[in-house]
Amino acid sequence: MWEGRLVSVVFPAYNEEAGIAAAVADFLSVPAVDEVVVVDNNSRDRTAELAAQAGARVVHEPRQGYGWALRRGLREARGDYIILSEPDGTFMGRDVLKLLAYAADFDMVMGTRTTQELIWQEANMGWFLRVGNVVVAKLLQYLFGGPSLSDCGCTMRLIHREAAERLHDRLTVGGSHFLPEMVVLALLEGLHIIEVPVNYRGRLGESKITGSYTTAVKVGLRMIQLILTYRLRTLGHRRPARVPRRRVRTAAPTA
Repeated sequence: MWEGRLVSVVFPAYNEEAGIAAAVADFLSVPAVDEVVVVDNNSRDRTAELAAQAGARVVHEPRQGYGWALRRGLREARGDYIILSEPDGTFMGRDVLKLLAYAADFDMVMGTRTTQELIWQEANMGWFLRVGNVVVAKLLQYLFGGPSLSDCGCTMRLIHREAAERLHDRLTVGGSHFLPEMVVLALLEGLHIIEVPVNYRGRLGESKITGSYTTAVKVGLRMIQLILTYRLRTLGHRRPARVPRRRVRTAAPTA
């Protein structure tokens, strides 16, 4: 719990038995985290079994795809603050606290993996992926008047339950280009967003998205197409004004 609010962590999982138990344990070791929800996306290994043994609440999403798994997790999470992350060892549980530190002032707090000082030596974030993420993020920032953005594909992010509920029925992507759609729709809804740097380590197992140059390029092109399509659809539409958020304060303890 964080400042009187429940905190959920959501892991999308497809054949992640190599790292799922350690990831669940790592995030549950953070005192602020109340639950870890693992969305098993038709895994053919022991992902679901190992996640449950480690203390996660496991739900099954039959529609195959990264976006479908994350969308299911957003609906299943019980927390007031919902944090999306990965079960493959790339992200660190302690970085949850970085996101929560800004939660009272922003509707969505996004992590970025492109801060060079926090990219671990074994991480899959070479110059090509790093520059690609920054370029696509800046395209989104420029076209939708967003805050400073430097990573279009970082899963690790926090969103308020109320904000997630505003996005549920507008989300359309079930594939790997779900993450920029979530940001575009949040900006179109007038949500307040900030980006903070998080650690990015080497993953356990093979990446389904950036495991090969060809796949990474295809995903990047889908992201660009999605961003441009939304921009063309919304030309001439007035976006909701972003009004300053009032900081959430918890009542002082009584003697």
